[in-house]
Amino acid sequence: MHTLKFESWKVAWAFFATCMLLLALQLVYGFFMAFAHVGLDVLHPWIPFNALRASHTNLLVVWLLAGFMGSAYYIIPDESDRELWSIPLAWLQLGSLVVVAVIALVGFHFNWWEGRKFLEIPRPLDYLVVVNVLAFLLNIGMTVLKGRRYTTTALTLLTGLTAAALLYLPGMIYFTSQVLDSYFRWWVVHLWVEGVWELIMGGILSYLLIKLTGVDREVVEKWLYLIVGLTFLSGILGTGHHYYFIGAPEYWLAIGGIFSASEPLAFLGMALYVVTMARRGGRRHDNRVALFWSVGCGVLSFVGAGVLGFAHTLPSVNLYTHGTLVTAMHGHLAFWGAYAMLVFGMISYALPEMTGRKFFDSWVGEAAFWIANTGMLSMTAAFAVAGVTQVYLERRIGLDFLDVQDAVAVHFWALILASCLFTLGILLFIWDFARHGSPLGMRADSATGVSAPAPQPAK
Repeated sequence: MHTLKFESWKVAWAFFATCMLLLALQLVYGFFMAFAHVGLDVLHPWIPFNALRASHTNLLVVWLLAGFMGSAYYIIPDESDRELWSIPLAWLQLGSLVVVAVIALVGFHFNWWEGRKFLEIPRPLDYLVVVNVLAFLLNIGMTVLKGRRYTTTALTLLTGLTAAALLYLPGMIYFTSQVLDSYFRWWVVHLWVEGVWELIMGGILSYLLIKLTGVDREVVEKWLYLIVGLTFLSGILGTGHHYYFIGAPEYWLAIGGIFSASEPLAFLGMALYVVTMARRGGRRHDNRVALFWSVGCGVLSFVGAGVLGFAHTLPSVNLYTHGTLVTAMHGHLAFWGAYAMLVFGMISYALPEMTGRKFFDSWVGEAAFWIANTGMLSMTAAFAVAGVTQVYLERRIGLDFLDVQDAVAVHFWALILASCLFTLGILLFIWDFARHGSPLGMRADSATGVSAPAPQPAK
C-alpha cells in the first residue's frame, strides 16, 4: 500500500489543483481575446477587451505563483527532511490566495482596478497579497530553519521566493508622475520574470534533475550557482530595455541594449545545464514525462526568453516593435518555456510520488507534452507573422492602427487553430492530473512520517 512521506504534500497537491483550474480559466479568456481580434467580439458589451486582457495576464501570474508555492511545499520538506512548520497556516494561505484571485477577477469585470499594465489588481488587494506571501515565507522559512539539513537547492528556492516578495513592494508605491510610475513598475514586472523568478526556476530545476537523473548533488548545485548568477546579473541590468522610451535618462539605451543582449547567454547556459545533466545521469528514472518537461523547460526557455527576447530588445529594433504583436510572440513562448513547463515538470514528478499511481508509462502524459508544445510553437509562429506584418504596415509605412488590425486578422485564425491544438494538450495534462487521484485521503504519522489510509466509517 502506498504511503505518503509528508502531510504537507497534501497542501502541495491542492496548490497544483488550483493551478490547473486557473490555467483552464486563463485559456477561456485567451480564446475570447483571439476571437475579438478577428471581429467576433460578441462579449464586448459585457466584457470589454481591456478586461479580457487584464484577466488573461493576471490569471497567468496567479496560477504560476500557485505552482511555485505548491512546488515549495513539496520540495522544502523533502530537502529539509522534516514536516512543514505549520500545515494549518499553509491551508489558510491557499484559501486567502484563492480569495484574492476571485475578488480581483470579479473586479476586472466591474471596472474595479488600478489600470496599470500587468499590475491591475485594486490597491486594497495588494495588502492582502503581502499578508499572504508573508505567511507563505514564514512557513517555508521556519521549515528550512528547523530542518535536519540545509541544501543549496532549498536555499536558492527560498531566496528566489523571498526576493519575489520584496520586489512586489515597489509596485505599491503611488506616483503622480507617469515616468516614475513606469520606472518602478518594471521593478516588479521585469525583475520578477527575468530576475528572481529565474532563481525559483533554478532551484526547482536543480531538485528535479537531482531526482530524475542521478547526477551527484554537488555537481548539479555547482552548475546552479554559475547559471543562476549569470542569469540574475543580466536580468537586473536588462531592466533598462523597458526604459528606452518612457522619459528615463538616455544612458538606459546603452545599459538596456548591452545587458539585454547578454541575457540569451544565460538562458543558453540554462539549456546546456539541463541537457548535460540529463545526458550524464548515472541512472534513468522511470518517470520519462517529468524528464521531458524538465529538459523542455531548459530548451524552450532559451528559445522563447533568450532568442526571441533578443530579437527585439536592441533600441534600434525596439523602437518599432515595442507594444506590438512581436512582444506577444516573445511573451507567450518565454512564459511557457521558462515557467509553465517548469510547473508542469514539477507536477509530473510529484503526482506519482504523492498518490502512488505511476501513470507516466501511459500515452497520456507524453501526448500532452508533445501536443501542447506543438500548439505553443504554432501559436508563436502565428504571433510572429502577425507581429512582423504589423510593424511593417503600422510603424514603417504608417497605416492606421485599425486598418492594420484588419489586415493581420487572418493570422489570428491561424492562432485560433494553433490554440485549439495547445488546449488539447493542456486538457490531456489536466486529465492525467485528475486520474492520478489525490493524496487527501491519506494521513501521516507524526512520529515516523509514514502515511496510512484514513480510517473508514463502519458500515
